[in-house]
Amino acid sequence: MKATNFGGIPKKFSDPKNAKIVVMPVPYDGTSTWIKGADKGPDAILEASANMELYDIETDSEVYKQGIFTSSPVMEKSSPEKMTSAVYKNALKYVADNRFLITIGGEHSVSVGAIQAHAETYDRLTVLQFDAHSDMRPEYEGSPYNHACAMARAIEFCPVVQVGIRSMDVEEKKYIIKSRVFFAEERMKNPGWMDKAVNLLSENVYLTIDLDVFDPSIMPSTGTPEPGGLFWYEVLEMIRKVNEKCNIVGFDVVELCPNKIDKAPDFLASKLIYKILSYKFNKK
Repeated sequence: MKATNFGGIPKKFSDPKNAKIVVMPVPYDGTSTWIKGADKGPDAILEASANMELYDIETDSEVYKQGIFTSSPVMEKSSPEKMTSAVYKNALKYVADNRFLITIGGEHSVSVGAIQAHAETYDRLTVLQFDAHSDMRPEYEGSPYNHACAMARAIEFCPVVQVGIRSMDVEEKKYIIKSRVFFAEERMKNPGWMDKAVNLLSENVYLTIDLDVFDPSIMPSTGTPEPGGLFWYEVLEMIRKVNEKCNIVGFDVVELCPNKIDKAPDFLASKLIYKILSYKFNKK
C-alpha cells in the first residue's frame, strides 16, 4: 500500500482544517531529457518519510505537531504549460490561506507554478536555487516550460540566487547574473561564499531544491547526476543561515528519480524536507 501521508503522521496532526503545513505532490516528468522516473519521486518521498523518526535532535523539536497535511497530487500531464498552470492554481489556494507549502516533484519544471504563487503573495521575494544546473535556457525542445528553463521562468517573477551550479550550456552565459551565481567550485576558493550568497537575499525567500545539487555519491537518484556536488551538512548549514536572516515562505524538492535497489536517496529527500521544516518552525 502506497504511503499518502508525509511522515506517516497521525490523523490528529494531518487534518487539513488545522494543519499549518501542506505537502503538495506533483508527479510530473514530461520534459526530462535523460534518466526518466521523476514522476515516481513523490511516492518514494512519502514512503521513505513514513520511516523517519519525527523527533529532530538538532532543534529538539517535533515539527509534525504544527500539523502537516498531504494534499492530493496535481495530476495534469497533458503539457508542461498546463501542468504549470495547474500547480499555480493549487499552490495559490494554499499560500493565500496562509499555509506553509512544500511542493514535491517531479522534475524541476513543477517549481515554476509554485514560485509564481509565492511571488504574487509575498513582497520582496527572492528565489534561492540549489542545483547542479543553471536552468536558464529561455526555451528547450520547443517549450519555455521545459525543466531546463525553470529559472528562466522564475526570474520573470522575482530575483534568483543560484547555488551549487556546475553544469550549463554556453547559451546560458548571457542569461545568468554572475554576481548572483555561486558555482560549486567556489567552495574550494572562497570560504565565505555562503554568507555572500545569503547577503543577496531579500526579506522573504523561497527555496527551490533540485536534488542533483548534492554530490552523486550521496544522491545518485537524479535525472542528471553531476560530480562535484554539495554534501548534506553543507546544504543544511546554508539553509540554517538563510533561516536565521530571512523568512523562508515555502520550498520545493524536485528531481528525485527513485532506484528500487537503493532507498537511501529517497530517505535523504524526505529527511531534508523535515529538517527544513524543523528549522523554519523553531526559529529563535
